[in-house]
Amino acid sequence: MGITEIIGYFGALLIGIVLGLIGGGGSILTVPILVYLLHIHPVTATAYSLFVVGSSALVGTVKNVKKKKVDFKAAFIFAIPAFIAVYISRKYIVPAIPEEIVLFTYFTLSKHTAIMLLFAIIMLLSSFAMINGRNGDVEDENYAINLNIPLIIIQAILIGFITGIIGAGGGFLIIPALVMLVKIPMKRAVATSLLIVSINSLIGFLGDVQNIEIDWVFLLLFSAFSIVGMYVGLYLNNFIEGKKLKKGFGWFVLAMGIYILIKEFSRQ
Repeated sequence: MGITEIIGYFGALLIGIVLGLIGGGGSILTVPILVYLLHIHPVTATAYSLFVVGSSALVGTVKNVKKKKVDFKAAFIFAIPAFIAVYISRKYIVPAIPEEIVLFTYFTLSKHTAIMLLFAIIMLLSSFAMINGRNGDVEDENYAINLNIPLIIIQAILIGFITGIIGAGGGFLIIPALVMLVKIPMKRAVATSLLIVSINSLIGFLGDVQNIEIDWVFLLLFSAFSIVGMYVGLYLNNFIEGKKLKKGFGWFVLAMGIYILIKEFSRQ
C-alpha cells in the first residue's frame, strides 16, 4: 500500500468525522480525495461517494433514531421526491453527458471538469447561505415545524437532481433548507439530514451499478474507515453549539469550493 493510499484511507476516516459532526459535507471531502489523491475518474468517484456517504450516514441515522433526534415527517417529505430525482439523474442523465461538452481552440470543457466545477459552484452557494444565514435559528427542541409542502417538494427535487449529478449526499444543501425553510433546530436538522442523505445516496448509487465497473474491495474498505469516523463525529457533536457548528461548516465548504475551482482552472 503506497503513501497516497494510506492518506486516502485517513481521508475516509475524516469523511466520517465530518459527516457525523455536521450531518453533511462528507461528499465534499470524498469526491476530491478520490479524484485528486487516488486518481479515480470523476464519474466513478461520484458513484463511490454516494455509496461511502450513504453507508456512513445510515450508521449515523441508526444512532440518531435511538436518541430520538430525527424529525421523520420532515425527512420523508424531503426524501421521497429527492431520491426519485437522484436515481433518475444517476441512471439516465449522467451517462448521457458527452465526454467533451464544449470544444474551442484554447479551451475544452470536458465531462470531468464540468462535474467538478458544478460541484464547486454548489459548494460556494451553500457556504454563503450557511455563513450569512439568519441568526434566528431555533434551538428549542419544542419548536413548531413549518411545513410548506409544495416548496419543500420543489426544493427536494432540485437538490436531488443536483446532488445526483455531482455525486453528493446533499447534506450541505439539505441542512440549510431544513434550518431556514422548515425552522428545524440546527442539531435536529443535522440528525434529520443524515437520514435523508443515506436514502438519497444509496438509491442514487443503485442507478450507477449497471453503468460503471465497481471495485468492491476498495469501496467497502474505504467505506469501513468512513463508518469508524462517523462514530467519532457523532461523539464530538455532543460538545459543539449548533450556531457555531453552522458557521464553521459554512467556512469549511467555502474553502473546499475555492480549492476545487483553482484546481480545475489550472488544468486549462
